[in-house]
Amino acid sequence: MKKQQILTTLYLALGISIMLGSCTKLDEEVYDQVLETSFKPTEKDIPAIIGPAYTVLRTVMVGWQGDFDLQEEPADIIVTPVRPNGWYDAGTYQRMHKHEWTPTEWQPINSWNENFKGVNAVNRILSQIEEGSIPVTTGKEALVAELKTARAFYYSMLIDNHGNVPIVTNFKDTARPKQSTRAQVYAFIEKELLDNIGLLSEKADNSTYGRFNKWAARATLARLYLNAEVYTGTAQWAKCIEQCDEILTKGPYILEPVFKTNFLTNNNTSKELVFAVPFDEIFATQNSIHMKTLASAHRNVLDLAAQPWGGNCAVPQFIDTYDPDDTRMKDTWIQGPQYNVATGALILTYVKKVPSIDNTDFFDGFRIGKYEIKPGARGGLSNDYPVFRLAGIMMMKAESLLRTGKADEAAVIVTNVRKRAFATTNPAKATVTGAQLQMGSSYKYGWQNIDGTISDLQGGADIPYGRMLDELGWEFAAEGQRRQQLIRFGVYSRKIWFNHRPKLDGKTRILFPIPQVEIDKNPNLKQNDDYK
Repeated sequence: MKKQQILTTLYLALGISIMLGSCTKLDEEVYDQVLETSFKPTEKDIPAIIGPAYTVLRTVMVGWQGDFDLQEEPADIIVTPVRPNGWYDAGTYQRMHKHEWTPTEWQPINSWNENFKGVNAVNRILSQIEEGSIPVTTGKEALVAELKTARAFYYSMLIDNHGNVPIVTNFKDTARPKQSTRAQVYAFIEKELLDNIGLLSEKADNSTYGRFNKWAARATLARLYLNAEVYTGTAQWAKCIEQCDEILTKGPYILEPVFKTNFLTNNNTSKELVFAVPFDEIFATQNSIHMKTLASAHRNVLDLAAQPWGGNCAVPQFIDTYDPDDTRMKDTWIQGPQYNVATGALILTYVKKVPSIDNTDFFDGFRIGKYEIKPGARGGLSNDYPVFRLAGIMMMKAESLLRTGKADEAAVIVTNVRKRAFATTNPAKATVTGAQLQMGSSYKYGWQNIDGTISDLQGGADIPYGRMLDELGWEFAAEGQRRQQLIRFGVYSRKIWFNHRPKLDGKTRILFPIPQVEIDKNPNLKQNDDYK
C-alpha cells in the first residue's frame, strides 16, 4: 500500500508538472498527457498538485549533503573520518568537523539550494492556483494553507542554517530578492504558521501522512519557539509549551511502546510519527544513510543488493555516555561481531575506537543502525525519515519547563520517554529527577588522542542543564538534530570533542555562510558576520 501510494503521487506530480510546463496550442490530438485547458482537478487530484512542494523534502532532509549531514557532521555524536577506501573528499568532512568550512563549501550550499527549491515550488503552485491555471475550487482555502505551511517549514530550515535569508513569496517577481535579518525571517515563519494552522486538517491517517496537517504545523512552530532565543535573542519557552500541549492533549499520537517501531522499514505504521518524509527503495531512493555508514564488507552480512561506502560512525566519547542498561544504545548503533545472515559466518567486527579523523581503519567506529536495514536492502531504504516524533514534542515541552524553573515537571516527562529504554533491563533506572536534569553533562569533552585517551579535558559538568542535553542525545542520536541542540545549550562554540577545537578568532560558526555563488549573483545579499 505504501509503495503504491508513493508511486501514484510521484507519477501524478510528474504528469502535472509536465502538463503545466507544456505548450497548450497544439494542432495534433494529444493522448499521452493532460493539457492545462482540459484539466479540471477534483479533491483526489490534490496530492498530485502539491507533490512538487513535498518531493524536494527528500533531498532537503537526507539527500546527499542534506540537513542530516549538516546537523550531524559539525556536532559531537557522528564523524566521517578518512578511511583506507577514501572519504577525504578534498577535506570537506574534516572542515565540517573542525568548523573550518568556507562560503564555497558544498554542504551548506546544498542546504541553501534545496530549501529554496522547496520555496520556489510552493510559490509556483500558489501562483497557479491564484491565477486559475490550476482551477481548484473544492478545499482551496485548506490547500493554500497547507502550501504556506510547507513554505514556512523550508524557511524554518533556512533560518536555522543560514539565518539572514531573502523572503520570497511572489513567483512572478523577477527582481533580485532583498535580504532579511534572522529576526525578520523568524517573524515571517511565525505569522505564516499562526495564520494557517486553523485551516489545516486534524486528520492523521493515510490521506495526510507525509503532509502538513495541523499537528505537523504546530510541531514546526514549537521547534521555532524552542530555538527562538538563538534566532532572535528573546526566549519563547511558554509559547513552545503551548504548542506542545496542543499536540499532546488534542493530537492522536502515542509514544510507541517499542522504540524501534519508529525506524522500521515500514515505519509509516508508527503512531508516534507526527511528521515524516516518505521514502521507497525503488521510487524514492534518497534515504541512503545505511550506504554512508556501513563498511563495504557489511554487504555480505545482510546480502545487500548495494555495496555500502563505509564512511561515518559514532564518536567514542558519545558512546561512553550511555548507561549500559539503556537499550537505545543497541537500537541506535551497530557494534561488535557481524555475522552472515544466511550462514552465520563471522564477516567483520565493529570496534568503538576511532583513532583520528585523519586515519581510521575499515571497521573502526560503531555504525548507524537506528534505521532498520533489511536483508537484501538496496541503495535506498524504504524507511520514512522522522522529522517530528511525539517523543520529540514531549522533550521540547520538558526542556522548556526545565528552563522556566519547573524541573520536577520536566523530570516526569523525561522519565516517561526513558521508560521504554529500560523496560527490559532495569526499569528503576528510567526515573530521573528535576535535580538531575539541572546537573551538567556526562560527556567527557576534550581532545581525543590517537590512542583513545583524552587530553585538554573539559568535561561537561559546567554545561547548564547538561543532563537534559544528554537525554536529547540518547533519544535522538542520528536523527539530524545534534547541531541545533549543541547551539541551544551553549556547547557548539566553546567545547572540544574528538578532533574539534573551538575557534579562537571569536567566530562562532553558529550560522553557515550565505553561499558565495549567491552573493556573486545578487548584490543585495551580504555575507554572515563569521565569514567576512
